[in-house]
Amino acid sequence: MGDKTREGKGPIVEDTKVKVLHDTEASLGPDDKADYPAAGANSIYSAILSRNEAVKDAKRLKTFLELRDKYVKKKVVFEDPLFPADDSSLFYSHKPSMKIEWKRPSEICENPEFIVDGANRTDICQGELGDCWLLAAIACLTLNEKLLYRVIPPDQSFTRDYAGIFHFQFWRYGEWIDVVVDDRVPTCRNQLVFTKSFRKNEFWSALLEKAYAKLHGSYEALKGGNTLEAMEDFTGGVTEFFELSEAPKELYSIMKKALARGSLMGCSIDVVSASEVETRTEQGLVKGHAYSIIGLEECDVVAKNTKIRLIRLRNPWGLVLWKGPWSANSKEWRAFPFVFCYTLPLSCSPSRMSFDEFKRNFTKLEMCNLTPDALQGEERHSWTVSINEGRWVRGSSAGGCRNFPDTFWTNPQYRLQLNEEDDDPEDGQVACTVVVALMQKGRRMQRHQGARFLTIGFSIYEMCGQNQHLQKDFFLYTASRAKCKMYINLREVTERFRLPPGEYVVIPTTFEAHREGEFILRVFSEKQSTSDLSALQRKLLEPEEETEEEKQFRAIYQQISGEVSASENAETTLGEHACFVSAFSITDLSQTDGTGKLNLQEFKHLWKKIKEWQLIFKRFDQDKSGSISSFEMRNAVNGAGFHLNKQLYDIIAMRYADEHLNIDFDSYICCFVRLEGMFSEYLTSGHQEAS
Repeated sequence: MGDKTREGKGPIVEDTKVKVLHDTEASLGPDDKADYPAAGANSIYSAILSRNEAVKDAKRLKTFLELRDKYVKKKVVFEDPLFPADDSSLFYSHKPSMKIEWKRPSEICENPEFIVDGANRTDICQGELGDCWLLAAIACLTLNEKLLYRVIPPDQSFTRDYAGIFHFQFWRYGEWIDVVVDDRVPTCRNQLVFTKSFRKNEFWSALLEKAYAKLHGSYEALKGGNTLEAMEDFTGGVTEFFELSEAPKELYSIMKKALARGSLMGCSIDVVSASEVETRTEQGLVKGHAYSIIGLEECDVVAKNTKIRLIRLRNPWGLVLWKGPWSANSKEWRAFPFVFCYTLPLSCSPSRMSFDEFKRNFTKLEMCNLTPDALQGEERHSWTVSINEGRWVRGSSAGGCRNFPDTFWTNPQYRLQLNEEDDDPEDGQVACTVVVALMQKGRRMQRHQGARFLTIGFSIYEMCGQNQHLQKDFFLYTASRAKCKMYINLREVTERFRLPPGEYVVIPTTFEAHREGEFILRVFSEKQSTSDLSALQRKLLEPEEETEEEKQFRAIYQQISGEVSASENAETTLGEHACFVSAFSITDLSQTDGTGKLNLQEFKHLWKKIKEWQLIFKRFDQDKSGSISSFEMRNAVNGAGFHLNKQLYDIIAMRYADEHLNIDFDSYICCFVRLEGMFSEYLTSGHQEAS
């Protein structure tokens, strides 16, 4: 929590924490309004299933059914043109050393089946691709049939209605999409190269991996990642991240409750250098590798009259190979007759370890919950969620974190109106619970262009009555009311807050300024709230009428060859600046009678505007360099009476700013001339429609 605005004091300095994570099982590299109905609280699946009953992209689902029926009728097998069986689907940089041959399951074995005796975690064996993070999430998914068959539609087989076509469904940036693939999979010497089942004739896991690879562009794009990514794509849930060295005391209870509510969980051991990836600890655990958490249990140690907490893990490679306490050959396990576990299969599993050893040996815990409900309490709530899409554009809206006070204010701003307090206030304090989740979009798909996850975070400020984009001074002298614990290079950063009823603004940012990317901002609230991209309204203002005498313009007008036409250039000295404005742009956007020339009245209006715009330019060109910062262009545009939405501010920066993010006077005037023409056309057409 931060202080409110401090009058008469110096600028506020806030501490901003940052952490850079490395992908599991990958080499280290450079750093890279739609509202859904409230989710009921009567079932652990209600929140996810109520808003995911149908795939939003219904057209693509229909296409799958139509394609399958079409190819069944024609008695030919489907070949996916969007994800062909060639190198482009395999890699974008490193060609596999082995010879790859794409084959259909019927060419690999006899009697192939999609799912044999139900989909379970033993059907997921990692191949040559470094996507343990994905497989760990799939293993968690198999523990929950309702979620599993939401992702893997079960009515698919290699016999009935077989046409070589399959489909899978993933949550993608706020909506469920249907991904269609053919069943050609990469093989070498007639063996599956990537994910496979321990049953040689079962192929659901291999085809699920292929569909996920198609979603991201190639198999290589899946190399290295965090389990949370796939967990969220399988559920549309709410992610949480724990550093085990800083975990809350009630962590065991939190995890136990999470499993009971259907949450997916994974864990890993961080690495600090590339040489540590996939190395083993003395106890046999693999660093930089993703593990699934598939069970927790508390057992009575009869001989010692005490209890022991055990956790069950799964390694996509197979067994965990844990060599510490409670491993298969440990003295603790040899004393099994003196230990009574309430769930015997857990105690008999070779993947168990004590919970205390788990906390000592692993460094991070990843959790994806089906609802935003807190795991520290027993309460279940109905939630509403609002989704806003946005982007950071270099030179316009990529202002960086609070460490960059000159540009922080230019970041996208989202209004959050909290009107109703929670039904069950904590400690007698009236507050509203909100969960804010900031997710960056498309970075994995852009890996072939060198993209990596940006280091992202957000802050929340209390505001009162402002309906415009908040300016630099507001943030200089106002402390944030809440913010994420740290900036981190995960796909999503999520935090839970309790805030008094009121009006707030959420500022999503990258850690560094000038870093471009797209994002979605999800805001969950127990009560109805307002979170709206366009809530900070920008109104269209009609230009003021000119007041200068007509004769003062007539002499200037005649001096420039009588009339300005599209075939001429006008050079006009305005004070200390020489403005070389394209006469084509001026004439095309300023003339109104269709003659291709400016008449006296049109020239008079334009001349007055240019002089006004020059004064605004001088105000922001404080160093007399003849250019202004693209970030200040927003205020210059506002000062001229053009109040735009954020997309147009981004476009102006991309169109007119140079490589140093500056806009010179010529470009500035050309931009304003175009804006003047656009607003005039808008107002004219609006009046015509109204009449």
